[in-house]
Amino acid sequence: MIEFIDETKIWIKAGNGGNGCVAFRREKFIEKGGPWGGDGGNGGSVIFEAKNNVKTLSDFYYHRHFRAGNGKNGEGNNRKGAAGEDKILYVPPGTIIKELREDKEIILVDLEKEGQKIVVDKGGKGGIGNARFATSINRTPRIATSGEKREEKVIKLELKIIAQVGIIGFPNAGKSTLLSKVSNAKPKIADYPFTTLIPYLGMVNLDQERFFVMADIPGLIENASKGAGLGIKFLKHIERTKILIHLIDISLPDISKRYYSIRKEIENYNSDLLNKKEIIVGNKIDIPESAKNMEELKNIGKEFYLISAITGEGIKELLNIIWQELNPTL
Repeated sequence: MIEFIDETKIWIKAGNGGNGCVAFRREKFIEKGGPWGGDGGNGGSVIFEAKNNVKTLSDFYYHRHFRAGNGKNGEGNNRKGAAGEDKILYVPPGTIIKELREDKEIILVDLEKEGQKIVVDKGGKGGIGNARFATSINRTPRIATSGEKREEKVIKLELKIIAQVGIIGFPNAGKSTLLSKVSNAKPKIADYPFTTLIPYLGMVNLDQERFFVMADIPGLIENASKGAGLGIKFLKHIERTKILIHLIDISLPDISKRYYSIRKEIENYNSDLLNKKEIIVGNKIDIPESAKNMEELKNIGKEFYLISAITGEGIKELLNIIWQELNPTL
């Protein structure tokens, strides 16, 4: 299994331009051969492109230095040097590319869709050969220019997964079970905290014309926004979602406390996220203890839906509600 890496720092360098050439025409029976030195080739550029079949930044975590090809020097016979080869780096859609300059992070681009690309470091221009310096006054120029040199840049890559719906909640609330029930995702499921160590995405298909992407966001706990547990690492992944499914295990007491604890961590991380559409879902109604905790769920004072991720009860209705919220005009 490929390790999920969603943030890393790399070093890139565009290719240097090739040098221009100083040369003169030297052929038999031609007494006064003129300047004949060609230009240097341009250096290759470093390009980032979003590809759907790339799921993680792991390649950039283990290999951090990337260089484009240098341009070739110009040659006699007015031959221009070959251009350096571009270095194309493929990243998952949802990757934000930043340049690090003097401890500042400058956002260059947010590659959100398949096929989007950006030239992050343009190759150096090739130097000029002496053939192009010839004039009516100076017929034998003995000068050429050097190719443009490029400096190494430090780039930070940050991946924020793209899903329309994000499932949040405490560990063991049933997020992974729900995602596996409604999609093709195969998250690891077990009865202990932080079973899910990475975000999982799944395509939910209601029918041929209705579908959406749902993500299981690893469990949040109290003080996650300060670094406790795994939450701070994955809170950023809910920023792109349109709807948050707040899944609550109602077989356990202290429902209100657990609900508002998660909301508080979201607020501490980015208060704007509280404005996202939230659908509260009580899970594990198949467990007898859930019935006696129902009043506490009602005391939250917000609309909620009840499901069993294990038996499937209530899930079809929930998916239709999610679709309606995603497509209010249909």
